[in-house]
Amino acid sequence: MDDALVLKDVCKTYGDREAVRDVSFSVRPGEIFGLIGPNGAGKSTTLRMICTILRVTAGTITVCGHDVMKEGEEVRRCISYLPEDAGAYKELTGRAYLKFMARFFASEQNFDRMMETGLRIADLGDRIDSKVSTYSKGMMRRLLIARAIMPEPKLAVMDEITSGLDVMNAYEIRELVRKVAAEGVTVLISSHNMFEVESLCNRVGMIDEGRLILCGTPAELKEQFGAQNLEQVFIKAVKEA
Repeated sequence: MDDALVLKDVCKTYGDREAVRDVSFSVRPGEIFGLIGPNGAGKSTTLRMICTILRVTAGTITVCGHDVMKEGEEVRRCISYLPEDAGAYKELTGRAYLKFMARFFASEQNFDRMMETGLRIADLGDRIDSKVSTYSKGMMRRLLIARAIMPEPKLAVMDEITSGLDVMNAYEIRELVRKVAAEGVTVLISSHNMFEVESLCNRVGMIDEGRLILCGTPAELKEQFGAQNLEQVFIKAVKEA
């Protein structure tokens, strides 16, 4: 089976500044892949190129076999993107928000099924009929993940999925992502929380100053560097780079 996502020698420059430099990695179907590194490392820039929001300066990106530069419309049909700072219309109820968003993606024939999927993933109980303005950060994140997954994307791209959440809400969101992947959605997440990624992802790519410095399973990388966790791996890899 072909990879769901392939980046080859991808670069993004802004004038003389190289935000992403020669990044190459692939993501397999049904995998949870984590792109990790410190703030400003190039993670979000990479995700935005994958999602056709930013133009690739050099190199190639294919999503489900479609080139992001040549077949952007086909790529957008395959993916969903949840940025870190995403929000929802606060004066709508959660149910009304999902209905509003479903109308952009659903045909008349599959609207009910899409809504059923969104409500199941959000799993907000009676609060689905409360205004979004009354939601906690954790409830908001569940609603937004439901919005991202209900169109049944082949690849879900999520940036800093638990940013700003407390321990319990972060745990619940990670469990939700595992459930989504188990149902067949390929998931690409970015995070600076290496402990979170280690527990969640099948494979990880470590990025620093725009360069991909490591890629592999958490177990492989820890064994390679004789480390107890991915944070130690990253520190050692940066020193050796």
